[in-house]
Amino acid sequence: MSEPSTTTRPRLRAAARGVGRWAVRLAVVLAGAWLGILLLGRVSAPIGPFDATVAFRPLGGGAALDIPPLGALQVDAYDGPLRLEIQLSRVDEIRATQLATDPTKLDGVVDQVSADLRDAVERVAWLTALAAVGGGTVAALLVLRRRREPLIALGLSTALVAATGGVAAATWRPEALSRPTYTGLLVNANSLIGSAQDIVARFDAYRASLEDLVTNVSSLYSTLSTLPPPGGADDSVAVLHVSDIHLNPAGFDLVQQVVTQFDVDGVLDTGDITDWGSQPENGLISAVGALDVPYVYTRGNHDSTVTAQLVAAQPNATVLDDSAVTVAGLTIVGAPDPRFTPDQNADDGIETLEESGEGLAEFVEPLPETPAIAMVHDPEQALPLDGVVPLVLAGHTHEREVTRLDGGTLLMVQGSTGGAGLRALQGEFPEPLTCTVLYLNPRTGALTAYDEITLGGLGQTEVTIEREVVPAAATAVGDGVPPTPTTPAPTPLPAPASPTG
Repeated sequence: MSEPSTTTRPRLRAAARGVGRWAVRLAVVLAGAWLGILLLGRVSAPIGPFDATVAFRPLGGGAALDIPPLGALQVDAYDGPLRLEIQLSRVDEIRATQLATDPTKLDGVVDQVSADLRDAVERVAWLTALAAVGGGTVAALLVLRRRREPLIALGLSTALVAATGGVAAATWRPEALSRPTYTGLLVNANSLIGSAQDIVARFDAYRASLEDLVTNVSSLYSTLSTLPPPGGADDSVAVLHVSDIHLNPAGFDLVQQVVTQFDVDGVLDTGDITDWGSQPENGLISAVGALDVPYVYTRGNHDSTVTAQLVAAQPNATVLDDSAVTVAGLTIVGAPDPRFTPDQNADDGIETLEESGEGLAEFVEPLPETPAIAMVHDPEQALPLDGVVPLVLAGHTHEREVTRLDGGTLLMVQGSTGGAGLRALQGEFPEPLTCTVLYLNPRTGALTAYDEITLGGLGQTEVTIEREVVPAAATAVGDGVPPTPTTPAPTPLPAPASPTG
């Protein structure tokens, strides 16, 4: 085989250098365009009563609508390197009030939201294109440092933007708009607004359902924005009290959403995270480890020792068994339910519950400082702790109740964060999903306020948040006299209209 001629070798080297130069140019342009999109490819825009952020992100096509703390929906509407992201950040109180009080505006809310969204997407598309072209051109100017490179980069970035738009247009799938994927609490959206086939067949009913959804979320955001400060303490420690999740995935979603939306410092779970304590149920325990905050748990009567061990194995979790833990500077003690009775007809008697509470009280007595919170599962365990700790958290009954015990201790019984799990299907009415955000003074450990969050059960759309501010005198333990409330009644979220369709 003959050797390449002396003229062929320089040509090959020149071709290789040319390919290398264009590869470097393309890499620089792509990096600059990517940075430009990340930094500048977003707009803030009103969408109906909401203030929203609309952005393109290099995540691989499709669109996503984020509605914290309820979840998100995703639509695989097109392919390409850019993903459209829409996040509802807050509700404008003036626009929401006008929407709620003017029936004519409510009738046109869907058209208004559609028009606002279309305008926002058009603006962010142009801004993203300019950011990509500008970012690629500036990157070439700064990195390659040759006079003609910015012009070449301008052409390359323009071609890339045009190609991206062309791919999106060529792969546009309008039918995907009727098949969104829901995450978080919005997984129940189909049960609220009907299936995609029903939506197509009964568009008017779908419009009415959208009006209800917009109104309900507007009310939720209005309540969040107008709640009074938690006891006037800007540096409050916030912890989330949950109980009786009973393996309901919606309960785990609710915990995740509230942890994020309310920026809590920890989660306190007073038990019954499973329903029967069986091995197959334990697979969902990993949801605990996905939280980015400490998770303090005490076993309920439906939780097996294996379940407790799996919770303890999570990197952020602590299982209390006549023991203590410190979260955000607060000392928390707890004791498990001494029973394991997943059978609803089983009952080991009240004596073991009282003995469990007495054992926890004996554990607390020699501690150098009084714990801020004690956690038990059954409220009957709390009676021996009256006057020993200022606040006891419990669950078990599936009925939320806040009472002041004779010795001054505040007993807060949670409902069911999982809506009683599958057991809710056995009753005539669905159980609501409940949880409570507690605000405590980081120096004294005193409870200053709490937010009671309630979501309607299966197939329900009602969402309420009630803020209760605790008077300073109410935190005293041992005086035996329940204080007289000095705060106004909590402000409930207005009940939403029933969904149609």
